Amino acid sequence: MKKKIYLAASLMMAVVAFSACGNDDDLDASIFDTSVPTVDPNASTAPFDQWLYDNFVVPYNTEIQYKFNFPASQLRYQLTPAEYKRSQQLAYYIKYLFYDVYTKYAGEEFMKQYGPRIIHFIGAPAFSPTTGTETLGYASGGVKITLINVNKMKMWSPGSGFSAADIELLNKDQFHTMHHEFSHILHQTKSYPVEFGQVTPSDYDGRDWQKRDSVKAHGLGFITHYGSSASYEDFVETLSCTITDTDCRWMYTIIDACANGGVKEGDKERIYTLIDSLEIQGLDVPTKPWNKFTIKKETVVSKETGETTERFVPDFHVADAQEERESNDNEDKVTYVDEKTFTSFRDYLDNWVKVDNGAAPKGMNAILKKLDIATKWYTGKWGLYLFALRREVGQRQQNLNIWTQDNVTFFDYQ
Repeated sequence: MKKKIYLAASLMMAVVAFSACGNDDDLDASIFDTSVPTVDPNASTAPFDQWLYDNFVVPYNTEIQYKFNFPASQLRYQLTPAEYKRSQQLAYYIKYLFYDVYTKYAGEEFMKQYGPRIIHFIGAPAFSPTTGTETLGYASGGVKITLINVNKMKMWSPGSGFSAADIELLNKDQFHTMHHEFSHILHQTKSYPVEFGQVTPSDYDGRDWQKRDSVKAHGLGFITHYGSSASYEDFVETLSCTITDTDCRWMYTIIDACANGGVKEGDKERIYTLIDSLEIQGLDVPTKPWNKFTIKKETVVSKETGETTERFVPDFHVADAQEERESNDNEDKVTYVDEKTFTSFRDYLDNWVKVDNGAAPKGMNAILKKLDIATKWYTGKWGLYLFALRREVGQRQQNLNIWTQDNVTFFDYQ
């Protein structure tokens, strides 16, 4: 197909050149009709289309495809168009929470050069018919990001703004995906370090990663269970989670990753340094959820083999472990016994978590190694400081209600 396009373009150039040589026409005048407007003024969506043109096409050469693009959709899913008003809200937020953030820290040319050329909205969720997992988005060829399930996004209104839970959901469904997919574009442009995939090389599972619950994934050294599917997914999950995960999600990840022998000599000090870098406050506030939890000993007796295995599970992830087991039709016998209740994260890390200096990295030790590699790559290759992006995104999200009220205009069909 590329060859045919090239030949057609060459043929057109030859015809134009021949015609030009045969007469005295003004060579400064275009042979094409340049009077056609870029945005159709007669379209019912013209005001919003003009806003997109001014805010994405002109500065970044990026097209927001909010109208259903059937050929560009994943045909194995049953999908629906994104709602018009939600598409407008999401476009505003992509500008404020994504493009403006990278532009602030990387300069005007960064997103012009490396930003996606197409951002495609899909209204419905996309569930795999084989694994039952939900796809939140994907990147194509380093130029396009598709965001799915846009119609689930809460609509902001003056009388009912976004709560912290609403913003966390916006993060999870949309902006974690944006940073994840954009990180794919970046590492496809400048390769990520080989040593990243060598931290936990034998624990990637491209087929059954969805069968791992949070405790299992964190205990193996992955920030998310999807990250355990492949090293390149692990890499971009490490980046996107650093930018978008809430303080609570990060602290739960750390607690999980430390519970089952995932800490080596010197790691406890590095964990506190990480918490400072993430700017997580409240290690001495009793009401914070990461300062009040119970570690339970989980005993599993295999239905097939009769083999008994044990691990430690924080109470906030017991339901997650049970749900994962049920979704996998696992009928093993499982019991939980309280190991210890904590009223301080410091007590948990300093006094209960054991140091294991075994050869293979896992748990928090592996996560720390991966974070070190990923943050150095981010700075060395792109001049970006990962934790500064996290701070900027967090501050903008805290200000999202006021910003929306002052800056967002919703366009009706005309």
